[in-house]
Amino acid sequence: MRIAIYARVSTDKQDTENQLLQLREFAAKQGWTIHREYVDYESGSKSERLQFKQMFADASKRRFDLVLFWALDRLSREGVLKTLQHLNQLESDGVGFRSFTEPYFDSCGVFKDAVIAIMATLAKQERVKRSERTKAGLARVRASGKRLGRPRLAVKPSDVASLRSQGLSMRAISRRLGISAGSVHSLASSV
Repeated sequence: MRIAIYARVSTDKQDTENQLLQLREFAAKQGWTIHREYVDYESGSKSERLQFKQMFADASKRRFDLVLFWALDRLSREGVLKTLQHLNQLESDGVGFRSFTEPYFDSCGVFKDAVIAIMATLAKQERVKRSERTKAGLARVRASGKRLGRPRLAVKPSDVASLRSQGLSMRAISRRLGISAGSVHSLASSV
């Protein structure tokens, strides 16, 4: 059987190697041939992931028979409906699916629809919880008086006006003051 491996982490600061090693070993033990590995470094809460989309394009051309992923939340965290749509799309293309860490979750199981719905809901809830934890952390930091975001510019519109009156271009002013050309234009227009 020809398979595709799909691995995902949320940022490029994370590593997919643990997922990939286990998936490769599992495929080898099953005697499966790995057609291709698809790896994304972005949130599973959206479908617009480059490798994810490519995997579905290749599935529609029947380049492999099954997609193997580490866990459902690595495939999608978009909620029940979208996750089911992704899996149904694979099946309509004649491609099966299997979760390595959730052996009860594969395209051949009798209770697959129920299990998919439950797991997709849990994956989405985890994403919501992370978002809530992040918001709570930011609120705590703000409450302590710490300023978040980019630091304010130490440059005043009069600084830009003075350099402009000396005949310097916007780009030269940008370099001299160590700020972006857009900031220079904004400061120049506020004079």
